[in-house]
Amino acid sequence: MSFLNSILNNSKKSEDPFTHWELNKPLNSLQIEEIVNADIDDPSKHNVNYDGTRAIDGGKGEFRQGITSGGEALKFRCFITKDNSKNFPNLTQFINELQSKKTHEIVSKLVNKDLSKSFVRVEVICDRQGFWLKPHCDIKEKLISCLLFVNKSNEDEDLGTDFYDKNLNKVKTVPYLDNYGYFFSSGPNTWHGMEKKEIVKERRCLQVNYVTFKTDWKVED
Repeated sequence: MSFLNSILNNSKKSEDPFTHWELNKPLNSLQIEEIVNADIDDPSKHNVNYDGTRAIDGGKGEFRQGITSGGEALKFRCFITKDNSKNFPNLTQFINELQSKKTHEIVSKLVNKDLSKSFVRVEVICDRQGFWLKPHCDIKEKLISCLLFVNKSNEDEDLGTDFYDKNLNKVKTVPYLDNYGYFFSSGPNTWHGMEKKEIVKERRCLQVNYVTFKTDWKVED
């Protein structure tokens, strides 16, 4: 129960520029190992027009179906589903923890948002050189936004997520520390992103959401 333990015992609440919690040690060593070993393509090594964003993963047809020269579809991030869960037994255990009534009720109380009918969505992300993310607020279907960092490549701490005020002035950067991260309740003026920064090798993260739309992982009643 690393995630819940982190929330209860290793978290820090902040109100600036919006309410959020920073989490220390939310993952166990086996979950981290699966994130590190997840096979995720490097767009810079393929014949694709990479603009530095994750939109490449779900946008143009050639990115979904394979590069124009043929071959299997490229995979720039990895959603954990029941179909591939056997390859990620420890991350599946992590998802089960998020599904548990105890966990989602505690998170619900913290953010004052009902999660009892929600679903869990988890994806492994591996950002490479050139990645950036413009300031944005998440879609309303994302009830909770959470990003957990895995920094085994000794990348700069500044590669964490940038938080902005309502005027899009950068207020802070959540540091890209190993086994560290944050969560917040999605809503207006929860502006976040990542300015263009130097990624030497890779920026691995686990993106975690409670969402209103259906996934393979409904929370417990």
